[in-house]
Amino acid sequence: MTDAAFFDIDGTLIARNSGPLYIKFLYRRGEVGRGAVVEMLYFYLLYRLGILDIERAVERSSRWIRGKQESDVMSQCLQWYREDVRPHVYAEMIDEIGRHRQAGRLVCILSSATRYLAEPLARDLAIEHMIVSRLEVRDGVFTGRVVTPLCYGAGKIHWAREFARRFGIELASSYFYTDSVTDLPMLEAVGNPRVVWPDPRLKVIALRRGWQVLYPQRTLGRAPVAQ
Repeated sequence: MTDAAFFDIDGTLIARNSGPLYIKFLYRRGEVGRGAVVEMLYFYLLYRLGILDIERAVERSSRWIRGKQESDVMSQCLQWYREDVRPHVYAEMIDEIGRHRQAGRLVCILSSATRYLAEPLARDLAIEHMIVSRLEVRDGVFTGRVVTPLCYGAGKIHWAREFARRFGIELASSYFYTDSVTDLPMLEAVGNPRVVWPDPRLKVIALRRGWQVLYPQRTLGRAPVAQ
């Protein structure tokens, strides 16, 4: 058995939440209206409060993608990542990833985000593995449906355990980094929970349980990623 270090994306590897960033990107391009921006900000507020109905949120936010070519969305998201996401990557979290690599641990992104954000980020940070939410694609076209369970809350545990069995990972001695109380089940499943700029509810829990709390400050801006 080996150990792993799992990293959430939003608020953990990056200083922002990717959902509002993406909607604003689409709004600039004229692909969604103001209503979609307001709705996404509302969902983000519920997420920060730990009361988001993720299935409803994903169902509504996935409507615009139905019928689109996956290859087009992948190209678009690569541009979005370079322009709007990458400047918010925490430099200190890159250092954290490096320390786990040096210790011989398997490094993996574990996020409710989709591969269309996770893949550019993983390539940028040289992370080989990722566990993310998946959108259904048939013949290269999005159906507007998602693969269940979503990689969120209890679903994150489901996919992480499946991944651990496949790669011979001991969760009890592994690490998980996140900012959200919705990830409490996964934090409790690993032996080394780490919280990054925690939301109010998670902060209380982390302090009560003596979990390490990280407050990274430096983001990459337009600088190249350290190798």
